[in-house]
Amino acid sequence: MAHKSVVSILKTSPETYMKDYYKLMHLADYEKEIKRRYETIIKINLSWSLFYPSCSTPPWQLDAVLNTLKKDKYDRITPVENKTVVTKPWVGVKNNKWGKVLDKYNLKFTPLTDVEWVHYKPKHEMLALDEVFGETYKLPKMFIGTNIIHLPTMKTHGHTTITGAMKNAFGGLITERRHHSHRKIHEILVDLLQIQKEIHKGIFAVTDGTIAGSGPGPRTMTWHEKNYIIASNDQVAIDAVSAKMMGFDPLKIPFIKIAHDKGLGCGDLNQLDIKGDDISKVDFEFKTGKSLVVFWDQVFRTRYPIIEPLLFHTPLFKMCILGSELYHDYFWYPFIGRKRVSEFMKSRWGKVFSEY
Repeated sequence: MAHKSVVSILKTSPETYMKDYYKLMHLADYEKEIKRRYETIIKINLSWSLFYPSCSTPPWQLDAVLNTLKKDKYDRITPVENKTVVTKPWVGVKNNKWGKVLDKYNLKFTPLTDVEWVHYKPKHEMLALDEVFGETYKLPKMFIGTNIIHLPTMKTHGHTTITGAMKNAFGGLITERRHHSHRKIHEILVDLLQIQKEIHKGIFAVTDGTIAGSGPGPRTMTWHEKNYIIASNDQVAIDAVSAKMMGFDPLKIPFIKIAHDKGLGCGDLNQLDIKGDDISKVDFEFKTGKSLVVFWDQVFRTRYPIIEPLLFHTPLFKMCILGSELYHDYFWYPFIGRKRVSEFMKSRWGKVFSEY
């Protein structure tokens, strides 16, 4: 690696998050990585078009990061997010109140569905991307030659144990067909990190753990107020720290271990330059679960490979999409999620969300 991986960690609060994020990003020396002369892409995280605590980038995270960039005279900033087969960017912008934040800074949201995607041939050997997408692989042309700052949240994930900065890139660098990656998701995440290092001028990540999610992520989780924020110039390192705080051994999570072994980042906490608050005794004791949708996705892709092409590569896949939407949006959210959202709205961070 070109320079030592720095990870900054701070406790924050609804009263101090704006100045805490500013301090956090400077502790991690973000200006050394994110150069002003290049455009800076802000890759927001949308895991659900509906609002659910800990699921997607909260408005205060986006607000505080943009506030820091504006204070430090960054003026070429483009916030983006992509769609999936089950999420809609503009609906997410409204429900997660990102639009209110972007209006504050006079910034325009760019859905990646509206930009030019170009064929890209990676300069390094890929672990699984070629197998899944072959010559059809495309990425957004606007990403080439830019900085990127990822805004993930601290949460578990049914496919990858935890999700963070590396998984956030997944949403920006592959079209809505990215569900085909699930069978080899850990290898794909490492391939995408390699591609990021080829195309971006600077890479940085800021993880919000004010409200963190445990259980069958990335959507149907239990939210917990934890009040931590993390930043780093190394996506492997920030995900390793996040995993440790949630209660997992980072080097037992395949995508972190593979990326560490390939020298794409540092997943060994003993080798990191950690600044800010001491997390040596932090353990949220989170557990990763699988929603019904994730469970059956994995069953059909891994245990019944004969069925996989029929279900996921034919019009039958529309039935899978419909099933996921019905389960998440019309069963789980109304009967389980809405009550949890109501409880969140009574919390300190719920009041912050309401103010946006």
